[in-house]
Amino acid sequence: MAEISAGLVKELRELTGLGMMECKKALAESGGDLRKAEELLRIKSGAKASKAASRVAAEGVIGIWVSADAKVGALVELNCETDFVAKNEDFVGFAQSLAEVVATRNPKDADELGSLDLLGSKIEARRQGLVQKIGENISIRRIARLQAKGRLAQYLHANKKIGVLVDFDGSEEIGKGLTMHIAFYRPQYLSKAAVPADIVTREREIQLARAKESGKPAEIAAKMVEGAVNKYLSEISLFGQPYVLNDKESVEKMLAGQKAKVHDYAVILVGEGIEKPNAVH
Repeated sequence: MAEISAGLVKELRELTGLGMMECKKALAESGGDLRKAEELLRIKSGAKASKAASRVAAEGVIGIWVSADAKVGALVELNCETDFVAKNEDFVGFAQSLAEVVATRNPKDADELGSLDLLGSKIEARRQGLVQKIGENISIRRIARLQAKGRLAQYLHANKKIGVLVDFDGSEEIGKGLTMHIAFYRPQYLSKAAVPADIVTREREIQLARAKESGKPAEIAAKMVEGAVNKYLSEISLFGQPYVLNDKESVEKMLAGQKAKVHDYAVILVGEGIEKPNAVH
């Protein structure tokens, strides 16, 4: 068997980012051939990544990137299994890199993002390498990209669990307030008009059933239904919500008063909608 030098192990570690013992073993198996050892580790890395993929990854961080001219920005949700890994420098750095790739290269979804190159290798291969190095399931779950009509304001919660981008016209202070509002309320739509017709219809049916249960006269029941539907649409749309910095007025009224405008926004909350397994004590 070829003698495996410390320098060769170091070189393989730099190529793969993996541990010393894993690199030394791969070099021994490949007879000291650096390229074969790298291929071997990539094969094993893929196997480990697919095995880890069955475990629930509901923790993680939001990667956020905005261009210097505030015209293009992106959010990426990168998930892992534990909050401990969510604080890992390599993990956080990977999320940041992904956000820049989404902003500058505009993949249509997370799958297409994985097929793109980053610093000489496919992003999916880098993800698998990180799984091998860290030992947890890591997944690129969601991406969002905005090309601004106005300019972009950004907000990343201190623990990197919520990321927001807002395309707006107005002062820097307004942009900051809007990102904080969206992080807090997480509206589903920009305006009442943007709410899909099937959602409005479903809500109206629910309110009609409630009105019938109340036994009120038809005229009063009809007013109750319209009032309840309007209230619901206000609650789920940005413009209708009470502004987080002054709940006496809606976001729409605040914008009108400040002669400001919101064109679009994006918000991602880590782990939203992922069912976590019950902890076993």
